[in-house]
Amino acid sequence: MNDRKPKHVAVLMGGFSSERPVSLMSGTACADELERCGYTVTRVDVDRDVATRLAELRPDVAFNALHGPFGEDGKIQGILEYLEIPYTHSGVLSAAVTMDKEMAKRVAKSVGIPLAESKVMNRHDFASTHPLKPPYVVKPVSEGSSFGVVIVKEDQPHPPQILTSPEWKYGDRVMVERYVHGRELTCAVMGDVALGVTEIVPQGHQFYDYDSKYVAGGSNHVCPAEISPNIYQTITKLALKAHQAFGCRGVTRSDFRYDDRFSKNGEVIWLEINTQPGMTATSLVPELAEHAGHSFGELLSWMVEDASCLR
Repeated sequence: MNDRKPKHVAVLMGGFSSERPVSLMSGTACADELERCGYTVTRVDVDRDVATRLAELRPDVAFNALHGPFGEDGKIQGILEYLEIPYTHSGVLSAAVTMDKEMAKRVAKSVGIPLAESKVMNRHDFASTHPLKPPYVVKPVSEGSSFGVVIVKEDQPHPPQILTSPEWKYGDRVMVERYVHGRELTCAVMGDVALGVTEIVPQGHQFYDYDSKYVAGGSNHVCPAEISPNIYQTITKLALKAHQAFGCRGVTRSDFRYDDRFSKNGEVIWLEINTQPGMTATSLVPELAEHAGHSFGELLSWMVEDASCLR
């Protein structure tokens, strides 16, 4: 007879980044499922007093369902390390480096992961001349969920005016990156195993933006992706290489573009790695986990049992 007390899991959600609504969806879905799996769960809507709250709760594990700044950039991870509370997903250094697109590209380039040409600049330096030959993409250096992403088309006569507008709220450092035509592919890694590849087909959107990610009917997921075996294998190897190069733990998801317009081998470009991917039951990582034979509950239970400090 097993008298072991169920682990007390504090699910951290909400927060105060642009991705708060996404985090609340992920956190609620994870908390509900972990309770179904038999864990004792406390839902923590994270605010500036989170350290005090966690010190009082003293959970066995913190399940990090935060997204965006403060949630996946090493800050909340540092608090959890200080409090000596084991936590899910990647650690302080991995989270901080992967969240900064400039630093992430440096690490990826150092291990031979294929990248699109890019440069980092201050948004105020955008004048009447394009910084790269169009088409190109402008991204905030430290945001997620495609917030602030601007695509500049080939026939656009001048740089995007929004970048120098007072309405811009995503920081002054932006990355300007060559636009890569083709298909949107993503690959999840669980521990040291690539779970598979999904193709994302946005519906009524130019790319996989916030609405196509989180609004019902915004995109179709083709899982597994209908691509040639060699490209499928290439993407799983690159996702695992990125996961390991950044020293990630738990679950991550790497995003790619695959341009097969001119040949079936085409061009595969790594875009980024996400150390805090969306975690509702229908999100990309749970879908890929199910494809690999892991139910949503089994995935979350594995993440709880995998939690640690010094990650």
